[in-house]
Amino acid sequence: MHRLPEVGYLRLIQIIGNPKAQPPIPALIPVSRSTWLNGVKSGRFPQPVRTLGNRIVAWKVSDVRELIDRHPAGGVTQ
Repeated sequence: MHRLPEVGYLRLIQIIGNPKAQPPIPALIPVSRSTWLNGVKSGRFPQPVRTLGNRIVAWKVSDVRELIDRHPAGGVTQ
Protein backbone atom coordinates (compact mmCIF):
# COMPACT_ATOMS: atom_id res chain seq x y z
CA MET A 1 0.00 0.00 0.00
CA HIS A 2 1.29 3.46 -0.74
CA ARG A 3 1.74 6.00 2.04
CA LEU A 4 -1.01 8.38 3.04
CA PRO A 5 -0.22 12.01 3.81
CA GLU A 6 -0.46 12.95 7.47
CA VAL A 7 -3.15 15.58 6.87
CA GLY A 8 -5.26 16.68 3.95
CA TYR A 9 -8.01 15.31 1.77
CA LEU A 10 -8.46 12.41 -0.65
CA ARG A 11 -10.68 12.32 -3.71
CA LEU A 12 -12.70 9.16 -4.39
CA ILE A 13 -10.33 7.92 -7.09
CA GLN A 14 -7.47 8.04 -4.58
CA ILE A 15 -9.46 5.87 -2.17
CA ILE A 16 -10.90 3.21 -4.49
CA GLY A 17 -8.14 3.40 -7.11
CA ASN A 18 -8.17 3.20 -10.90
CA PRO A 19 -6.15 0.40 -12.56
CA LYS A 20 -6.82 1.86 -16.04
CA ALA A 21 -5.21 5.24 -15.29
CA GLN A 22 -1.71 5.99 -16.55
CA PRO A 23 0.03 5.36 -14.23
CA PRO A 24 -2.44 3.08 -12.42
CA ILE A 25 -3.78 4.40 -9.11
CA PRO A 26 -3.68 1.68 -6.43
CA ALA A 27 -6.75 1.25 -4.22
CA LEU A 28 -6.48 2.08 -0.54
CA ILE A 29 -9.84 0.39 -0.02
CA PRO A 30 -10.59 -2.12 -2.80
CA VAL A 31 -14.30 -1.59 -3.36
CA SER A 32 -16.33 -0.36 -6.31
CA ARG A 33 -17.58 3.19 -6.57
CA SER A 34 -21.17 2.12 -5.89
CA THR A 35 -20.13 0.06 -2.85
CA TRP A 36 -18.20 3.04 -1.47
CA LEU A 37 -21.09 5.48 -2.02
CA ASN A 38 -23.62 3.05 -0.51
CA GLY A 39 -21.29 2.62 2.48
CA VAL A 40 -21.10 6.40 2.90
CA LYS A 41 -24.89 6.62 2.73
CA SER A 42 -25.35 3.85 5.31
CA GLY A 43 -22.69 5.25 7.65
CA ARG A 44 -20.28 2.33 7.22
CA PHE A 45 -17.74 4.58 5.49
CA PRO A 46 -16.80 8.18 6.43
CA GLN A 47 -18.82 11.14 5.24
CA PRO A 48 -17.20 13.47 2.70
CA VAL A 49 -16.45 17.12 3.33
CA ARG A 50 -17.52 19.87 0.97
CA THR A 51 -15.51 22.75 2.36
CA LEU A 52 -13.25 22.63 -0.69
CA GLY A 53 -15.95 23.91 -3.05
CA ASN A 54 -19.53 23.35 -4.16
CA ARG A 55 -18.70 20.60 -6.63
CA ILE A 56 -15.63 19.12 -4.94
CA VAL A 57 -16.15 16.02 -2.84
CA ALA A 58 -13.26 14.73 -0.74
CA TRP A 59 -12.65 12.77 2.43
CA LYS A 60 -10.36 13.68 5.31
CA VAL A 61 -7.19 11.59 5.34
CA SER A 62 -7.70 11.09 9.08
CA ASP A 63 -11.16 9.54 8.50
CA VAL A 64 -9.86 7.19 5.79
CA ARG A 65 -6.85 6.26 7.93
CA GLU A 66 -9.17 5.46 10.86
CA LEU A 67 -11.29 3.22 8.61
CA ILE A 68 -8.20 1.36 7.41
CA ASP A 69 -6.91 0.99 10.98
CA ARG A 70 -10.24 -0.51 12.10
CA HIS A 71 -10.11 -3.06 9.27
CA PRO A 72 -6.40 -3.79 8.66
CA ALA A 73 -6.99 -7.03 6.76
CA GLY A 74 -9.15 -5.41 4.10
CA GLY A 75 -12.36 -6.37 5.86
CA VAL A 76 -14.23 -3.23 4.80
CA THR A 77 -15.84 -4.89 1.77
CA GLN A 78 -19.46 -6.05 1.78
